[in-house]
Amino acid sequence: MKIVIQRVKKARVSSEGKIIGEIGKGCVVFIGVKKGDTEEKAIKAGRKIANLRIFEGKNGKMNLNLKEVKGEVLLVSQFTLYGNALKGRKLSFDKAAPSEEAFPLYKKVRETLEKDGISTKTGKFGANMDVDLINEGPVTVIVEF
Repeated sequence: MKIVIQRVKKARVSSEGKIIGEIGKGCVVFIGVKKGDTEEKAIKAGRKIANLRIFEGKNGKMNLNLKEVKGEVLLVSQFTLYGNALKGRKLSFDKAAPSEEAFPLYKKVRETLEKDGISTKTGKFGANMDVDLINEGPVTVIVEF
């Protein structure tokens, strides 16, 4: 499982011209699920997102997490995180999990965040989406489990 976390001032995701998820201060999290990923990894990813200290405290250092700043999450599925471009010019998605394997793990990440008290909005799994965000910092973190 690979997650790309971007600290944002605000963000929204739309599909077919309709806004389907919108947040204020928090994180946009792009999530890619690879073949063989487990529920345990999904729970670990959710906890990492909730507890990662990427927000600035009073001293100007990044030492606060989502809970401490009352931030939200916009969770967006992105199988292209497992696109391999090493050979040729066409991406290979051999490592990406099929939808029926990836969707339950995507849902488990969301459930884990919500159990931790993080307000979580989502895109539409498997759909073409437009993501609008204002990256704060910019701060972008990539974590792979």
